[in-house]
Amino acid sequence: MVTFTDLSHINVKGGDGGAGCMSFRREAYVPKGGPDGGDGGRGGDVTLEADPQLSSLIDFRYKHHFRAERGTHGQGKRMHGRDGADLVLRVPLGTVVRELDPATQKPLYQIADLTRPGERVVVAPGGMGGLGNIHFVTSVRRAPAFAEKGEPAQEHWIELEMKLMADAALVGMPSVGKSSIIARISAARPKIAEYPFTTLVPNLGVARARDGRSFVCADVPGLIQGASEGKGLGHEFLRHIERTALILHVIDVTGGFEGRDAVEDYRTINAELAAYAAELADRPQIVVANKCDMPGTEGAVRALSEAAEADGRPFHAVSAVTGEGIDALVSDTADAVARLRAQAPAPAGEAAEASAQWERRRQQRDRAMSVRREGAHAWRVSGAAIERMVIQTDWDNDEAVAYLQHRLGRTGLDDQLERAGCVPGDEVRILELAFTYEGDHAEPPEGEPDARDGVGGRR
Repeated sequence: MVTFTDLSHINVKGGDGGAGCMSFRREAYVPKGGPDGGDGGRGGDVTLEADPQLSSLIDFRYKHHFRAERGTHGQGKRMHGRDGADLVLRVPLGTVVRELDPATQKPLYQIADLTRPGERVVVAPGGMGGLGNIHFVTSVRRAPAFAEKGEPAQEHWIELEMKLMADAALVGMPSVGKSSIIARISAARPKIAEYPFTTLVPNLGVARARDGRSFVCADVPGLIQGASEGKGLGHEFLRHIERTALILHVIDVTGGFEGRDAVEDYRTINAELAAYAAELADRPQIVVANKCDMPGTEGAVRALSEAAEADGRPFHAVSAVTGEGIDALVSDTADAVARLRAQAPAPAGEAAEASAQWERRRQQRDRAMSVRREGAHAWRVSGAAIERMVIQTDWDNDEAVAYLQHRLGRTGLDDQLERAGCVPGDEVRILELAFTYEGDHAEPPEGEPDARDGVGGRR
């Protein structure tokens, strides 16, 4: 039995960065050889890649934690540490990636939407390797006795949601014959039976008109009244309709076992689509009256045709069993799909360009810095880049702490604190550390770390 999974929560963590080395060259006949500590290796990234060969998120159903390889530490003699290997996780086309709140597991924002084969997004960047002491030589600091620590990599939870990518979706009440229609028009072979919710997972099939034009059609499990509120299989599969350009709305004109009214079914499903996502109400739709070969259905077919005409929607009366009207439906659908494809905006670019776009957005989030008040004279500074500086500092080394003060001053943190209302003597908190804001913007001598930067002594 093949299991279909279209929503998963996973925990991802990049590899930690290796520490830089504090070392001095020590060789015979080379007095005062100078610093020669190598850099730590960068940790590996956790990357998602869209793979057209995958059809579900089943790989993430039982395994939820993924880790990339860490970088190794730098060594003396300018020997840099090895970078950690990246971990590439393959996901189906149409996968939406979202950041999750660690406490509530609710989505916070969208990270990426992978719709092109080979498109990638880094979801857990590896930690930066620490710099060795060879990088901290200046005209006044000839023998730096410190190096940077490796950066611990980000660990967080993300949501993967797969939305089927099809040109047309068969939508309707349970047991109206959607699976029979997709089996008739394509090579798909879904389970077909005379009871509701026979279809529990979406099925994709490629339909081909007699003139050779083709389109991808999705058979979506049946919807019921209240589906937009999660009743039945509501939210589980309404998401798959969002990406389809065309809706094939199938109605059983026999009324099924319950003797339902065809026009009422038509109105009910349309109301649920509109309630779930307002734009679905305006999505192009072809109304399909199925089982029209059954005796006594003429009145229902006529009433449904009039309702569709009143809404300005094409109408087809078909029988999935006998094949009546199927060719005309496929041809009309192929025409509609061709028109919608022509109207669609040009692709934003190939997979590489799209991947670069997601990476630029990630870097923008990484560089973002915020300042908020935590007390009458206390301020909290947050931001991945500035927190990285604090993490990579060796707090047992005074030279390293002085260098951090210099770096903080160059980030523009002083100006942002001043605009927020921070005054000299206030406490500035970054992660678990606290500093005293001094508010002096005097420039340091060239080559010398600024011991008078606005964010001053540590507490």
